[in-house]
Amino acid sequence: MKSSDIDDFDVSILKCMQKNVRLTSEDISATVRLSATACQRRIKRMRQSGAIQSEIAVISPDAVGGRVTMMVQVALKRGGGDIIDSFRRDIATIEEVQQCYYVLGDYDFVLIVTAKDMTAYDRLTRRLFFNNTNIQKFHTTVALENVKVGLAIGL
Repeated sequence: MKSSDIDDFDVSILKCMQKNVRLTSEDISATVRLSATACQRRIKRMRQSGAIQSEIAVISPDAVGGRVTMMVQVALKRGGGDIIDSFRRDIATIEEVQQCYYVLGDYDFVLIVTAKDMTAYDRLTRRLFFNNTNIQKFHTTVALENVKVGLAIGL
């Protein structure tokens, strides 16, 4: 789905869903001023087209025993695109990696990583970085507090 396929009603529906994905079509229809059926059709179309990529539960880290959040910058050894593609594929399978960005600058990737504690993070770094010959270096910044966490896109 291209951005030109998204109209003002779709944007309003997406805004509602970003705030609370559990809203019913009736709840959304009252806000966007369309019928519940029209909202359902639009939501279905946006799901099928990939405009809505995923609908997830955001879990409180405290509810599951707490987590440490780190921002990890990773520099790969210079090589072909196959090294970058391999890293992308590998990192996509790692549960602790919440987000991964391919970036410009001194590093090639920035990862948002969570771990149960620093011992678990140490084990993860050994598995992901120290044992990977394509990693030139990595730098970790530990979050003291999650001030704002979200994936909402300004619409």
